[in-house]
Amino acid sequence: MSAQPTRAEQLLGDLAPKMVQLTDDVLFGDVWKRPGLSPRDRSLITVAILAATSRPGQLDSHLKLALDNGVTREELVEALTHTAFYAGWPAGMGGLVQLKEIVGQSSEPPASK
Repeated sequence: MSAQPTRAEQLLGDLAPKMVQLTDDVLFGDVWKRPGLSPRDRSLITVAILAATSRPGQLDSHLKLALDNGVTREELVEALTHTAFYAGWPAGMGGLVQLKEIVGQSSEPPASK
């Protein structure tokens, strides 16, 4: 294990070390680093898939990662609104509620295009 535990190590290090190793080395160490898509684009895709498949536990951390990867709040709102029409209203609404909890309610309206 590294000096600073990864999120996977924090969540599962004592219970499932192989899953931690696969998550850190294969998923985030290889798949997320492939040159075909930027981390920002991978984040948008991942958020849409996790919302569409009702995976709120994973969606929470990936909404935060998307923001860290340069996806704006407004872009996440659009992606989750779009998801509602293709994956069902509850999927989009659930994702938007989680996003609101993460970013907090700002007094400024979202930027318009």
